[in-house]
This record gives sequence, C-alpha cells and structure tokens, in this order.
Amino acid sequence: MFEPFLLTAHNPSPMTGGGNNTYLLAGSGTAALVDAGVGEPDHLRELAAALDDRRARLDLVLVTHGHRDHAAGAPAIAAAHPASAFAKHPWPEEDRQYDVRWRAIGDGDVVSAGAEPLTVVHTPGHSPDHLAFWHEGTRTLFSGDLVVQGSSVMIHWSRGGDLAEYLASLGRLQALAPARLLPAHGPIIDDPQTVLSAYIAHRLEREQQVVDALHAGASTVQAIAESIYHGLAPALLPAARENVRAHLEKLKREGRVLESGGQWRL
Repeated sequence: MFEPFLLTAHNPSPMTGGGNNTYLLAGSGTAALVDAGVGEPDHLRELAAALDDRRARLDLVLVTHGHRDHAAGAPAIAAAHPASAFAKHPWPEEDRQYDVRWRAIGDGDVVSAGAEPLTVVHTPGHSPDHLAFWHEGTRTLFSGDLVVQGSSVMIHWSRGGDLAEYLASLGRLQALAPARLLPAHGPIIDDPQTVLSAYIAHRLEREQQVVDALHAGASTVQAIAESIYHGLAPALLPAARENVRAHLEKLKREGRVLESGGQWRL
C-alpha cells in the first residue's frame, strides 16, 4: 500500500512557514526519502525512528531542487545512512555546496522509492532544477515548491527562477490531473485542480498589477514592489522584489516592457 509518511524538517522561518515537509516511502526492507531538509537533529532522529519502525534501510534520497531548505540536510543524512544514494536534477553551481555524490535524474525517468515506482517530472520555474515525483497508481504527486495551500511561491529571479517556465509547469501538473499533491510546505492538497487554477489566476493578477504600477509611473523594481506589496513584513520584501523582477523579465521577453539601467517602462 502506498502510504508516504510525513516527517517535518524542523526548520520554521518567515520564508519556510512552519518548515519543510519530507516524505518517507518504505516497503520490502527498503526506503526512500523525498527531500533532505536541513540536517536538524530532530529530523534525523525521527527519520531513524521511522526506519526502525518499518524495518527498512534508507537507500535513496530524492531531492526536488537545490535550495538549501530541501538539500542542505543531505550530508548529515549521508553520514547517518551511508548506504543511501542521493538523486536530483543537476544544477552544478548549487549542487557542489553539498558534500554528497549526486545521481542525475531527469524528466521521464522512473525510480524505485520504497519499492514503489515514481516518475520524474521536470517542473522548472521556481528553480531551474525543480522536479516533481509522480505515483501513477494513486495519482499522487510530490510537488516540492510548486504550490503551497493558502500561501504563494517565490520566483527567485536572481537565482534561476523563471515565471514563464513556472506557469508552464503548473499547466503540466494540471494535465496530469493528480488526485492529491504532497507539497514541501503546508498541508497535503486534496483538491489539486482548484489550487493550481487559483495559482495561475493569482500570477496573472499579479502581472496586471505590475503593468498597472508601470502605467502609474513606477519604474524600478523597488517602487513596483512597494506599490503592490504595501504593508508586507520587512523580512519578506526581498522575496517580493524577486517576484516583481520575475514578472518584469517575463513581460520583457514578450516584448511588453523595456528596461534600461534598472528603469522599466511599457
């Protein structure tokens, strides 16, 4: 029976919310973990206890993407579980900061995770290396940082984020018609189509807000972000600026805006 077991990574913060979700799949004495967390001792202890309860050995860690809250725990897991392999889509400039040997996986690959087949789905946009993992038998998708119930996802333009790719990835998830999403943050999502449609609508609404801010005379990323995200907590303003820049870059690619010396105009 396909029963992913949720293990929190114990890393709450303004950017991670309540912290990261990692998921353990175990069967026939073998186990796999989706995402590595950050190496918090409580996460490692709970992972070891869950493996003991299931009489399983951790053989594989699948990482959705190379951002630190998903990948930084890999070396600590490798030290505690030396038989484990670590797999992700390559992103060399990020991957090299984590002292493990990465196995490259890509779109369409099928991997065995706790004796269950998962199909790799390349879903760039939040990051260039972002992957989701699809269990066709139950129509369950491990969706990483693509969506978060009741919140939004940052498109970190300066670190490889791409809004057009992100929207295409959301559309690809819609086409799969999953029955549930197991995200890297927040609760399990049992109505994926509703959430995915809302995410796409939100991004298009935000795009119009960027265009409206340009019409009103705002011409820098800072000014546009302040006009759109008025009252946002200071800790989240850098993320807001990244999102605005991602929207502007998409509009620029489409020929709808121009940029010169950090000044943007329609």
